[in-house]
Amino acid sequence: MEARIVVLGIGNTLNRDEGVGVHAVQALQASMPPLAVAGQPSSVEYLDGGTLGLNLLPIVEESSHLLILDAVDACQPPGTVIELAGEDIPLFSGIKLSQHQVTFQEVLGLAAVRGKLPPHLHLIGVQPADLAIGLELSPVVAAALPEVVARAAAVLSAWKSPA
Repeated sequence: MEARIVVLGIGNTLNRDEGVGVHAVQALQASMPPLAVAGQPSSVEYLDGGTLGLNLLPIVEESSHLLILDAVDACQPPGTVIELAGEDIPLFSGIKLSQHQVTFQEVLGLAAVRGKLPPHLHLIGVQPADLAIGLELSPVVAAALPEVVARAAAVLSAWKSPA
């Protein structure tokens, strides 16, 4: 299978920190050079998944490498960056990561049940401070954005090397 690297920013940008994944994917795309995966040129797809939920299933299932950027409720102090990989990422709605995340967790769970979960799966999120209606990130989450971008860049750089 040809490598398909997808960076998926998830969230509702109308609810302040809920949109951190979308803000992060935009910042990451602006800062990243093209990558090569396993010695082969490969472009990275940067996608705003918004709150599309189950409509994201084909993207998940067709990815070899999936990096998810999102708001994550891990009961940590606001602005804390949370990073999970592979099997550490909850696939079903028993653990709620954010207001829209239950649906995306179901997408991951469905892909797993169908045997099509990407072999390289990574999540980088930020504990939200404010989910009220508004377009800007809270100051504490905005301050965490550079760390999210740096960690995401490190994941993408690791993926460009042969396994």
